[in-house]
Amino acid sequence: MTQTTTNSETTAVDNGVNVEALLGAREALDATPEAARFTWRSTCEWLNGTHCRSTVSGFFGLGEEQKRDKNFTVEADHPEVFASEDNAATPVELVLSGLASCLTAGIAAVAQHRGIQLHSVTATIEGDMDLQGILGIDSDVRNGFNAIRVTFDIDADASKDDIKALVAQSQKRSAVFDIVTNPTNVFVEVS
Repeated sequence: MTQTTTNSETTAVDNGVNVEALLGAREALDATPEAARFTWRSTCEWLNGTHCRSTVSGFFGLGEEQKRDKNFTVEADHPEVFASEDNAATPVELVLSGLASCLTAGIAAVAQHRGIQLHSVTATIEGDMDLQGILGIDSDVRNGFNAIRVTFDIDADASKDDIKALVAQSQKRSAVFDIVTNPTNVFVEVS
């Protein structure tokens, strides 16, 4: 919990983020940079048609294998207009959800650190895509998004400029924003 003082009045700010633990982790990782190297994993299993299920459980970090107490699953499919069964969100919708989630979580963390009480944060995200690329109709059309737009509606005990600064700092530190906006080496192989 963070304390904010305004006009000689102290108010507790609680956005559910343990800033002290985050800052402690940052300090520890600054002292041991090799521990900051993480490898995240997901295993994807084909179910039927275009329906798949990914499972996330362990990862490597802090110099050793880390095991979670439970596994997480995420399913993906395609809508009926693609001759699929529409059992789950599409993979590109999951990417959009990941971006929105990462930015929103960052806003909560930055707000807690800056002593700003949040009341609500909603991210609306849209991605434009021309399917001529992935369907092989036009090789000059990109397979991925042409543009992504994220719009935040934030109710907080802060000025509009302070809220814009929260979003800017979250964007600056977002791993998923970086993944989406910068080239990443991806290696695909068959075992």
